[in-house]
Amino acid sequence: MKFLTGLASVCLFFSVAAQAGPSINVGVIYDYLDGGQSTYLKRVFNGGDSTAFVKVNIFEIIYEAGGVSKEIPVITDTATLVRNGLMASPARLIVPAGGAQGTRLLYVGSRDVERYFRVRFVPVVPEKEDEFAVSAEERESYKKNLSAGVNVLAGYGTIFFVRPKNTRFDTQTSDIAAQYALKNNGNSVVVVDEFKDCAHNKEADCKPTSKHHILAGRTYSFAKEAGREYRFKLIEGDSVKDIEVSNR
Repeated sequence: MKFLTGLASVCLFFSVAAQAGPSINVGVIYDYLDGGQSTYLKRVFNGGDSTAFVKVNIFEIIYEAGGVSKEIPVITDTATLVRNGLMASPARLIVPAGGAQGTRLLYVGSRDVERYFRVRFVPVVPEKEDEFAVSAEERESYKKNLSAGVNVLAGYGTIFFVRPKNTRFDTQTSDIAAQYALKNNGNSVVVVDEFKDCAHNKEADCKPTSKHHILAGRTYSFAKEAGREYRFKLIEGDSVKDIEVSNR
């Protein structure tokens, strides 16, 4: 069973704009906050030729029975008025053309179990209610500069893992004739990275390389087909192991 293989996303936002414009990039799609950390710096790059106004929205990913996930807003503790979970500071970024800006992702709350968040970086045409630190004149000037044709504003949805304070890795493998399995007996996500499924001695005969996340208590397995070789990296925090499996 595969987990968290398709949760990262790219969102497209269409607006009336010029052919050229902002073009953001957030680097890697998966980020991990280690047990001893409470903050994480995430940079947003703008490879376009005009300023990018970017909102940062955060939702918590909750897994229900059967592995079905849902996204909910990060709640605020009514007693302390502090958000229980992940927050971004600042949550509004003005990224100049050809430049970069950073937002600091801060986690507040219990670290007894691992938690998961989707962080969306959404480019927008600034409006008064967006709370960007620009004047009305600057907003109108920006809109006029993006006034002809159709512009595609591409946003990104990334996945942020908050590991438990006392992180423990314990991945058990099972290698039988027709199947290979990895069970995560630890308390934090492990990654099966650069997974390659190739014909024996035929490097050109390979399926697309893939990446899989195995949540705590869950198992990832794959069928071993005759004449195929499987290579991947098993990542447990800072530990990286190269694994090869074959069925000749």
